[in-house]
Amino acid sequence: MGLEFVEIFDEWVHTYDDSVSGKDKEYEDVFLKYDVILQTVAEAAIGPVVEFGVGTGNLTQKLRARGLEVIGIEPNKAMREVTAEKMPDTTILDGDFLNFTIEIEPKTFVSTYAFHHLTDEEKAEAFKLYAEKLPAGGKVVFADTVFKSLEAQQEMIEFEKTRGHVNLVEDLNREYYTTLPVMKSLIEAAGFAVEFTQLNNYVWLIDATKKSEDGR
Repeated sequence: MGLEFVEIFDEWVHTYDDSVSGKDKEYEDVFLKYDVILQTVAEAAIGPVVEFGVGTGNLTQKLRARGLEVIGIEPNKAMREVTAEKMPDTTILDGDFLNFTIEIEPKTFVSTYAFHHLTDEEKAEAFKLYAEKLPAGGKVVFADTVFKSLEAQQEMIEFEKTRGHVNLVEDLNREYYTTLPVMKSLIEAAGFAVEFTQLNNYVWLIDATKKSEDGR
């Protein structure tokens, strides 16, 4: 499950906070309104919360500020150590979107800038897993890069090439970005109602609510 990207995080851990704050101009559009994006996810969450891809703990801090119980899941040791330094009283466990052990009954799964590390098949598997673990009305709230279509994705890649954004283009070609129709289909197939809200040119809020047994 996206574990081929874990070693890349060893490099990102030293630069991630600078990138999200706009200091890395190549990724400025990807992280545009970053603080608003995190706050939007945090405000949509219902506790207890399980957060995937904790990274350097920026979303975790906003969830905690709302008084929510949070269990973090992060596959990269260096990232876990950074978050543990920021919030030593927060539980951060080794794991990923598909492989995790928790002792709470979550009402929300959250994540930002990470779900694209899964293939579409793994994304579908993940939502089926979350449906098993959530009560009716439970939520999955992710913010991630999604494209309206494959054509739109290719247009964005070509646009970033013209801007000389070599690293971003490499990311766009390497990772498992998907389209809104595919994402909607796999989420609904797992028994969720879902709404999408565009937050910047790259990132969409994915707000999914588990339906009850009668489909409501």
